[in-house]
Amino acid sequence: MMNPKLKRLLRLSAFAVTGIGIVAGLAFVERSSDTRPVTELRVHVQGPAGVHFLDADAVRREVLFSSEGLLGTPLGRVDAPAIEAHLRGLPTVRKAEVYGTLDGVMHVKVDQRRPIIRVVNSDGSGFYIDDLGFTMPLSSTFTARVPVAVGELREPYAHSVAQVYASDSLAAVSWSDDLYALARFMAHDELWSALVDQVVVSDREGLVLIPRAGQQRILIGGADHLEEKFACLKQYYQKGLPQVGWRRHATVDLRFAGQVVCTRRPNS
Repeated sequence: MMNPKLKRLLRLSAFAVTGIGIVAGLAFVERSSDTRPVTELRVHVQGPAGVHFLDADAVRREVLFSSEGLLGTPLGRVDAPAIEAHLRGLPTVRKAEVYGTLDGVMHVKVDQRRPIIRVVNSDGSGFYIDDLGFTMPLSSTFTARVPVAVGELREPYAHSVAQVYASDSLAAVSWSDDLYALARFMAHDELWSALVDQVVVSDREGLVLIPRAGQQRILIGGADHLEEKFACLKQYYQKGLPQVGWRRHATVDLRFAGQVVCTRRPNS
């Protein structure tokens, strides 16, 4: 009968040999994958529904531009962080991930940013503001279906809304912060997202909503107390409109706390 101590020693030795074999095998696999050339580039572009600023072909061109001679390069020599940094530098990209697999495939995953309002300045220039408050340039190939802000606007194209308001001189003439707050509020509510097509900015009246249905002008003023203002608007739609109809009122004014002040349309 084998000595228990010897039996235990042999078992531990077997475990050690197995462990060394596994580590050596993993090291071999890692060395093999590092030297395996890139044979294919697979690109996956994702983002919010209906957002198509980028497609796989555009991303593929950017990757090949930032890493010349990628195909055929050993995986271990591909500078994945540099490719990711290049893709994140694109104005419509929120996140980028680049990695290789043992079969020689280089995978690229890109998340697009989500615009929530389009700003059109009085001089014709414009940009988008996304759901995180960052600005995005307009695209010549795609137009996002978001509310459009027009009117007396002179908004600077800063990196973010916060940067605009870091300057007192810009803040005094800018509506970017109010437009971002309003668009973010509406984007989280299916009713208001479906209702509002356009926001007109007036130095005298502030923010004015133009609904898709009807011909009313909804005066918001500033972007303060939005929950209270839209709660009043919902009450008006639920209780007032069934009695008077869509054409009775030309304006619906929500600028006064807890009130809905309506102006009748001429000859109505």
